Amino acid sequence: MDAGTIWMGVLQALTLIAILAILYVPLGNYLARVYTSPRDMAVERGAYRLLGVDPRSEQTWQAYLRGVLLFSVVGVLIVYGLQRLQEFLPYSLGLPAVSEPLSFNTAISFVTNTNWQSYSPEVTMGYTVQLAGFAVQNFVSAAVGMAVAIALVRGFAARRSGTIGNFWVDLTRSLWRVLLPASIILAVVLIGTGVIQNFNGFTDVTTLTGATQSLPGGPVASQEAIKELGTNGGGFFNANSAHPFENPTPFTNVLQIVMLLAIPFALPRAFGRMVGDDRQGYAIVSVMGGIFVASVVAVSWLEAAGMGAAPQLAGAAMEGKEQRFGILGSTLFASATTLTSTGAVNSMHDSYTALGGMVPMIDMMLGEIAPGGTGSGLYGMLILAVIAVFVGGLLIGRTPEYLGKRIGPREIKLASLYILVTPTLALLGTALSFAIPGVKDNVENVSILNPGPHGLSEVLYAFTSAANNNGSAFAGLTADTPWLDSSLAVVMLLGRFVPMVLVLALAGSLAKQDKVVTTVGTLPTHRPQFAGLLAGVALIVTALTYFPVLALGPLAEGLS
Repeated sequence: MDAGTIWMGVLQALTLIAILAILYVPLGNYLARVYTSPRDMAVERGAYRLLGVDPRSEQTWQAYLRGVLLFSVVGVLIVYGLQRLQEFLPYSLGLPAVSEPLSFNTAISFVTNTNWQSYSPEVTMGYTVQLAGFAVQNFVSAAVGMAVAIALVRGFAARRSGTIGNFWVDLTRSLWRVLLPASIILAVVLIGTGVIQNFNGFTDVTTLTGATQSLPGGPVASQEAIKELGTNGGGFFNANSAHPFENPTPFTNVLQIVMLLAIPFALPRAFGRMVGDDRQGYAIVSVMGGIFVASVVAVSWLEAAGMGAAPQLAGAAMEGKEQRFGILGSTLFASATTLTSTGAVNSMHDSYTALGGMVPMIDMMLGEIAPGGTGSGLYGMLILAVIAVFVGGLLIGRTPEYLGKRIGPREIKLASLYILVTPTLALLGTALSFAIPGVKDNVENVSILNPGPHGLSEVLYAFTSAANNNGSAFAGLTADTPWLDSSLAVVMLLGRFVPMVLVLALAGSLAKQDKVVTTVGTLPTHRPQFAGLLAGVALIVTALTYFPVLALGPLAEGLS
């Protein structure tokens, strides 16, 4: 790449960092006020009456969990039903009902904030399914993640309460005070920058060569806003954010990256405000930011180096990337979308160099904590903080404490189980795909485009993406098969809700405790030393779990 291109990429990254730094305090403070305000908006009071909820009634972690699960089950049934009844719905565009396996997979995908898509949206889903099913879940699944994160924060802040808030209140406030107003404003901005918003269906146009091409339309800007803001990621079109109707210019590219990072990076500030120590928020966000910068630098360098004969002859590793974004605009988006649970793509990760494509995979394997999804990134990082405090306590020979709460056997067991869930699901799903004889034949002969180590990488990426509720894919994998539709759906379901069970159980356990007195022997958790320990725990406890399978896939391909 020439010097001008490099500096343009650096300028994009610096602009992104500056915007996120500016938003950190005001947005974080606002989020803290949203969840601690004693006042309810009129529209919220109406929602509580409709739901039969007393907004002043606090819930135990078990009651909070029941609300999360009940609400999510209803969401799965609604999205599944809309797809199966599509041919009878208005604005179906003449499209038939979606098959049962694909409807099942897609319903779970959107309810779990994964937005995995085993289909081409513009030729599979009508506008009613997109709006009433997918767009609605983009809002509420993000709100559920935020609610669970705030419940865990309350667990740290509470003193002998035994309650962690009210799920229905947290859900409603996330929607009405954060996601909905921000999405309306951002949708208008996107329309102004060239993202389409219509109900035109398909339009036949004549190309420059005289051929006829059918161009899809749709209410794209409204879905694009919450797709990024809620770290959902499901594209209105098959090409996702590489499609010019979704992401037309370098400006919209940076804007969309800001949208998907803004809330996750601001939540640590809300955490610090709610526990009464802003320094704790700075410690968490510094680790998130450090990992994010390291990922961007690594994948950008590997792609810019263009390792391999074809990229070197072409002058750059531009396969699968849009000219309007270039390598650095693509790699910045790739790191942002895989370090959150977004899964949107503006370039095809399957076309990255072997080692370059490994970096987004490792981003997900970290647990998507830098900064992670809306809510899920914060509670994932706080779980790792509990582990780090436990390790630090062992090193200095003291009972581990975090924010005045003792980390005893129950707390460390819950945190350890949380850490084990996603690697177990990702590695087990990958192993079974190659271990069951009938399934193995189907995966190798139908699903995998490129055999050998890259084929293993495609399957590993899919199950890692599903287990972490990301939704991006190595697009060479054909995933609309009975095995992958069903197995990935199960992995998405367990990868979303088993960790939530453990997080809420931990929140309840912490909330029952009183604050212990801070002494000279207490491990400080706001200093750079703890931030370094937390970053080390994140890398060692999570990413190294996957090293053996990485050696068989992207490492074997990249070093061959």
